Amino acid sequence: MQKVKLNNGLEMPILGFGVYQIPNEETAQVVSEAISTGYRLFDTAQAYLNEEGVGIAIKNSGISREEFFIVTKIWISNYGKEKAYQSILSSLEKLKTEYIDLLLLHQPFNDYYSAYRAMEMAYRESKVKAIGVSNFYPDRFVDLCKFVEVKPAINQIEMHVFNQHRVDRKYFDKYSTQIMSWGPFAEGKNNIFLNGTLVSVGEKYGKTSAQIALRFLIQEGVVVIPKTVKRERMYQNFNIFDFELGNEDIEKIRALDLGKSLFFSHYDPEAVEMITNFVID
Repeated sequence: MQKVKLNNGLEMPILGFGVYQIPNEETAQVVSEAISTGYRLFDTAQAYLNEEGVGIAIKNSGISREEFFIVTKIWISNYGKEKAYQSILSSLEKLKTEYIDLLLLHQPFNDYYSAYRAMEMAYRESKVKAIGVSNFYPDRFVDLCKFVEVKPAINQIEMHVFNQHRVDRKYFDKYSTQIMSWGPFAEGKNNIFLNGTLVSVGEKYGKTSAQIALRFLIQEGVVVIPKTVKRERMYQNFNIFDFELGNEDIEKIRALDLGKSLFFSHYDPEAVEMITNFVID
C-alpha cells in the first residue's frame, strides 16, 4: 500500500475506508469485509455513532493493532478543553484501543481552540499519534495554525474531481498539512459514475469511472477514504495501484473542477445552524 508521510513523520496509507452513515450494528461486519479485502486505514467519527463497530472488527481481526491506522473526529458538541479530552477517552474505549492514529476536529465551529488544546494534550500523552482538522476553510485554517503548538497534520475536506481546491491547497501546503478527501465520489452527485471524461479515460486503462476518480486524487497526493457496503466495490476501490494516469488524462480531469462545494458552504448561516444543531451525548 502506498503511504504518505505526515508533518510529524508518521506514515499513513493513502487509501482507506470510510464508514459514514453505516449503522453501528452493521459496521463491524462491513469493516471485517474491508479488512479481508486489504484495507488497513479506517475513518470514523463520534458523530457517526459507529466507533464501537470499527473497534470490534479490528479487535476481532486477528491482525496486530500496529497494522491498522484508525481515524476518528471530535464532534462540536464535545468541544471545550475538558469535555473534548473526556470525549477522546470515550472514543478510545469505544474503539477498544490504547491509541488513535489520527484525531481530527470535525467542524470549525464552537470552541474549537480549546478542543484543539485537548488534542494537543492527548498527543503529548501518546494517546494520539497525530492531530488535525476537518472542514476547515483556508481562513480559519491559517488562523488556527498561527496559535497552536502542534500544526495540523491533516485537513479532511470535501474533495473530488468537481471540487479540487486548487487555490486553497497552497495554504495547506504552506503548513505541510496533508489533504484527506471525504466524499471522493461526490456522493454520486453530478452523475460522477457516468461522467463522459471519467468513463472515456477509464476505457483507456480498463478501469471504472470510480477507479479513475480515486486514482486521480491519489496522483494529486490526496488521501482518499471511499465508502461502500458492497464487497465487489471494496475490491474495485482497492484495485487502483496497478496503473498510472498520463499527463494528458490528468489535465482532462483537472478541467472538470467547478471550484465550489456540491453540498453546502460553511459561510452559509443556514448550513452553520444545521451543523451546530446536531448534538451527540
